[in-house]
Amino acid sequence: MKAVLCKEYGPPSSLVIEDVPTPEPKKGQVLLEVHSAAINFPDVLIIENKYQFKPPLPFSPGGEVAGIVTKLGEGVTKVKVGDRVIGSCGWGGFAEEIALDEARVTPIPDEMDLVTASAFLMTYGTSHHALKDRAQIKPGESLLVLGAAGGVGLAAVELGKAMGARVIAAASSEEKLQVCRDHGADETILYPTGSLDKDQQRAFTDKIKELTGGQGADVVYDPVGGDYSEPALRATNWEGRFLVVGFAAGPIPKVPLNLALLKGCQIVGVFWGAFTGREPARHQENLKELVSWFKAGKLKPFVSRQYKFTEVAQALDDMAARKVKGKIVLVPSR
Repeated sequence: MKAVLCKEYGPPSSLVIEDVPTPEPKKGQVLLEVHSAAINFPDVLIIENKYQFKPPLPFSPGGEVAGIVTKLGEGVTKVKVGDRVIGSCGWGGFAEEIALDEARVTPIPDEMDLVTASAFLMTYGTSHHALKDRAQIKPGESLLVLGAAGGVGLAAVELGKAMGARVIAAASSEEKLQVCRDHGADETILYPTGSLDKDQQRAFTDKIKELTGGQGADVVYDPVGGDYSEPALRATNWEGRFLVVGFAAGPIPKVPLNLALLKGCQIVGVFWGAFTGREPARHQENLKELVSWFKAGKLKPFVSRQYKFTEVAQALDDMAARKVKGKIVLVPSR
């Protein structure tokens, strides 16, 4: 089979495509024929040795896939050959086939195609866990989403609406903001790209307060970091919740902790990957709720582009440059 390989840490251009042996499913594993693999920001980090998980070289990046079960290892009972499934793998997904533990695959509802399925689990799972479990968001509260046109951001916009929140989407272009409005955002904020000076940060804070009647946002969803975090934290309501989701802008911000004291607010970490491993039963409950909302038409995953294996460097460069709207996926050439 063909696989995209990281043989040495470096930029996306250092990845290679090679023929490697098809894996044999071990006890408790299934073999998947991969039809689509989602591209996520951690894929950019993991090939540069900047991610929390550090697989031994060489490895294939790609943390979530969708495909068809072609072979079962001993003792597998959850799925059968021919089933269409989502696979959560952490890495190894940018390949034509992958062997996964039975617990890491989930059957796909008939209403969901394989490309959509590959782009569903990580973004919606992260944002659902953030808003439901970490922020405990309530109907009628205001939700500010930074990087709102990206994968997790757009999922947070849709989920915020499904949970009854008033959603304010912030992004760096009018084109991106239109995508947010198409997916249910009530209000939008256009902010500059790159570094923000003090006046730009102050203007961002003021705009958030203006759109929340001077109160500030009840919940801030921040997958961006950089110069955007502190002005958003300054615009958090009394007893608000500031969700630390990621750092797509690059630098990990250092914020004045007196802001948390003055606002009585919480700064809350969101690590969905660890949550799924530590609390698998709650994760399965959340996944069932997400699938039910998809079936009901409340969630509409947006895949803006499909890339071939030979275009993997371009796909990851687009992700790193924050050019992506919604989700992008890698599709094996068969």
